[in-house]
Amino acid sequence: MLMSVEADLMRALADPLRLRIVALLSRETLCTTHLVEETGARQTNLSNHLRVLREAGVVETEPCGRYTYYRLRPDVVESLGRSLLELAGTAHANRAAETRRACP
Repeated sequence: MLMSVEADLMRALADPLRLRIVALLSRETLCTTHLVEETGARQTNLSNHLRVLREAGVVETEPCGRYTYYRLRPDVVESLGRSLLELAGTAHANRAAETRRACP
């Protein structure tokens, strides 16, 4: 079963714009200006989504003068991926074993 932290992480990644941000940051470290250009989102909307991702631990920030750069934390995404793979493995094993509870 997914832990609370993983559930929070899944909620953070469930939004299409946040998932797009994560995909962009998987390729390179970007500042808010770059992310506005890439996504077409308004700066205030983008900042709110980046805050959610930061609070979920998915991204980290790096101040650079008057700009803030965002970097993906691959270890966090990788951890979620491992948890999902474990769930899939359990489901495959149960399907193969025909695991089923009897109805009362």
